[in-house]
Amino acid sequence: MASKHKTTQERPIDLPVGFNAWLLDCAPMAGCKTCQSEWERLNAAKAAGKITLAASHATQIRDHASGVHS
Repeated sequence: MASKHKTTQERPIDLPVGFNAWLLDCAPMAGCKTCQSEWERLNAAKAAGKITLAASHATQIRDHASGVHS
């Protein structure tokens, strides 16, 4: 017996305007090769629409201040 239950995909979540800008807000430290590399990867991920990956690179850049890399 076939089920008559229909399923639908939920609508995508719309993030508030400017959320991605806030999420990706960072600046590479001048002279830091790691920051520069992460910055290039961040921009490539952002251009490809991979915001989660871009946010990961932004976190690496922001972590410079904590001494994680130098």
